[in-house]
Amino acid sequence: MKGTMEMKALQRWARKMKREVFALYFACQDPRTPFWAKAVTVVVVAYAFSPVDLIPDFIPLLGYLDDLILIPLGIALAIRMIPEPVLEDSRRKAYSQLAKKPRNWIAGVLILLVWILGILALLYIVYQQLAHEHPTL
Repeated sequence: MKGTMEMKALQRWARKMKREVFALYFACQDPRTPFWAKAVTVVVVAYAFSPVDLIPDFIPLLGYLDDLILIPLGIALAIRMIPEPVLEDSRRKAYSQLAKKPRNWIAGVLILLVWILGILALLYIVYQQLAHEHPTL
Protein backbone atom coordinates (compact mmCIF):
# COMPACT_ATOMS: atom_id res chain seq x y z
CA MET A 1 0.00 0.00 0.00
CA LYS A 2 2.80 2.40 0.91
CA GLY A 3 4.58 1.71 -2.39
CA THR A 4 1.43 2.53 -4.34
CA MET A 5 1.08 5.89 -2.58
CA GLU A 6 4.71 6.71 -3.23
CA MET A 7 4.34 5.78 -6.89
CA LYS A 8 1.29 8.04 -7.25
CA ALA A 9 3.16 10.92 -5.59
CA LEU A 10 6.05 10.38 -7.99
CA GLN A 11 3.66 10.36 -10.96
CA ARG A 12 2.07 13.63 -9.78
CA TRP A 13 5.53 15.19 -9.44
CA ALA A 14 6.50 14.02 -12.95
CA ARG A 15 3.29 15.49 -14.43
CA LYS A 16 3.98 18.78 -12.65
CA MET A 17 7.53 18.89 -14.05
CA LYS A 18 6.17 18.21 -17.54
CA ARG A 19 3.65 21.06 -17.20
CA GLU A 20 6.37 23.40 -15.96
CA VAL A 21 8.60 22.59 -18.95
CA PHE A 22 5.70 23.39 -21.28
CA ALA A 23 5.10 26.66 -19.43
CA LEU A 24 8.79 27.51 -19.83
CA TYR A 25 8.54 26.74 -23.54
CA PHE A 26 5.84 29.40 -23.88
CA ALA A 27 7.57 31.85 -21.51
CA CYS A 28 10.67 31.70 -23.67
CA GLN A 29 8.63 32.96 -26.62
CA ASP A 30 7.14 35.85 -24.66
CA PRO A 31 8.74 39.25 -25.39
CA ARG A 32 8.33 40.22 -21.71
CA THR A 33 10.83 37.54 -20.68
CA PRO A 34 14.30 39.04 -20.00
CA PHE A 35 17.21 37.96 -22.18
CA TRP A 36 19.07 35.97 -19.50
CA ALA A 37 15.90 34.19 -18.44
CA LYS A 38 15.32 33.27 -22.10
CA ALA A 39 18.88 31.97 -22.42
CA VAL A 40 18.54 29.70 -19.39
CA THR A 41 15.02 28.66 -20.39
CA VAL A 42 16.06 27.75 -23.95
CA VAL A 43 18.76 25.41 -22.60
CA VAL A 44 16.41 23.79 -20.06
CA VAL A 45 13.52 23.35 -22.50
CA ALA A 46 15.76 22.13 -25.34
CA TYR A 47 17.32 19.54 -23.07
CA ALA A 48 14.00 18.44 -21.58
CA PHE A 49 12.41 18.03 -25.03
CA SER A 50 15.50 16.51 -26.60
CA PRO A 51 15.06 12.92 -27.76
CA VAL A 52 18.66 12.23 -26.67
CA ASP A 53 19.87 12.45 -23.06
CA LEU A 54 23.32 13.71 -22.14
CA ILE A 55 23.57 10.67 -19.87
CA PRO A 56 21.73 7.72 -21.51
CA ASP A 57 19.05 6.12 -19.34
CA PHE A 58 20.51 2.62 -19.78
CA ILE A 59 23.53 3.55 -17.62
CA PRO A 60 22.59 2.31 -14.12
CA LEU A 61 21.71 5.13 -11.70
CA LEU A 62 23.59 7.82 -13.64
CA GLY A 63 21.20 7.49 -16.56
CA TYR A 64 18.34 8.98 -14.56
CA LEU A 65 20.49 11.61 -12.86
CA ASP A 66 19.61 14.24 -15.46
CA ASP A 67 15.89 13.48 -15.29
CA LEU A 68 15.77 13.52 -11.49
CA ILE A 69 18.24 16.30 -10.68
CA LEU A 70 19.47 18.38 -13.62
CA ILE A 71 16.12 19.07 -15.28
CA PRO A 72 14.27 19.99 -12.05
CA LEU A 73 17.15 22.29 -11.02
CA GLY A 74 17.10 23.94 -14.43
CA ILE A 75 13.33 24.36 -14.24
CA ALA A 76 13.58 25.93 -10.78
CA LEU A 77 16.28 28.35 -11.93
CA ALA A 78 14.36 29.39 -15.05
CA ILE A 79 11.13 29.88 -13.09
CA ARG A 80 12.91 32.22 -10.66
CA MET A 81 14.19 34.33 -13.55
CA ILE A 82 10.84 34.77 -15.35
CA PRO A 83 8.45 37.56 -14.28
CA GLU A 84 5.35 36.19 -12.52
CA PRO A 85 2.78 37.59 -15.03
CA VAL A 86 4.68 35.93 -17.90
CA LEU A 87 4.85 32.66 -15.98
CA GLU A 88 1.11 32.73 -15.20
CA ASP A 89 0.20 33.37 -18.85
CA SER A 90 2.62 30.68 -20.00
CA ARG A 91 1.22 28.15 -17.54
CA ARG A 92 -2.30 28.79 -18.84
CA LYS A 93 -1.12 28.21 -22.42
CA ALA A 94 0.83 25.12 -21.43
CA TYR A 95 -2.04 23.50 -19.54
CA SER A 96 -4.39 24.05 -22.48
CA GLN A 97 -1.96 22.59 -25.04
CA LEU A 98 -0.25 19.88 -22.98
CA ALA A 99 -1.04 17.15 -25.50
CA LYS A 100 1.27 18.74 -28.11
CA LYS A 101 4.86 18.05 -27.05
CA PRO A 102 7.36 19.86 -29.28
CA ARG A 103 10.55 17.96 -30.06
CA ASN A 104 13.83 19.75 -30.25
CA TRP A 105 15.78 17.68 -32.76
CA ILE A 106 18.54 20.29 -32.99
CA ALA A 107 19.35 19.87 -29.30
CA GLY A 108 19.13 16.09 -29.73
CA VAL A 109 21.60 16.18 -32.62
CA LEU A 110 23.97 18.41 -30.64
CA ILE A 111 23.92 16.05 -27.66
CA LEU A 112 24.46 13.11 -29.99
CA LEU A 113 27.44 14.92 -31.53
CA VAL A 114 28.91 15.49 -28.06
CA TRP A 115 28.69 11.74 -27.42
CA ILE A 116 30.22 10.89 -30.81
CA LEU A 117 33.07 13.37 -30.30
CA GLY A 118 33.67 11.98 -26.82
CA ILE A 119 33.83 8.42 -28.12
CA LEU A 120 36.12 9.45 -30.99
CA ALA A 121 38.40 11.29 -28.55
CA LEU A 122 38.54 8.22 -26.32
CA LEU A 123 39.32 5.97 -29.30
CA TYR A 124 42.06 8.38 -30.40
CA ILE A 125 43.62 8.37 -26.94
CA VAL A 126 43.53 4.56 -26.82
CA TYR A 127 45.02 4.35 -30.32
CA GLN A 128 47.81 6.78 -29.36
CA GLN A 129 48.61 4.70 -26.28
CA LEU A 130 48.70 1.48 -28.28
CA ALA A 131 50.78 3.07 -31.05
CA HIS A 132 53.25 4.34 -28.47
CA GLU A 133 53.55 0.89 -26.86
CA HIS A 134 53.60 -0.99 -30.19
CA PRO A 135 55.27 1.17 -32.89
CA THR A 136 54.29 -1.34 -35.64
CA LEU A 137 50.61 -0.25 -35.47
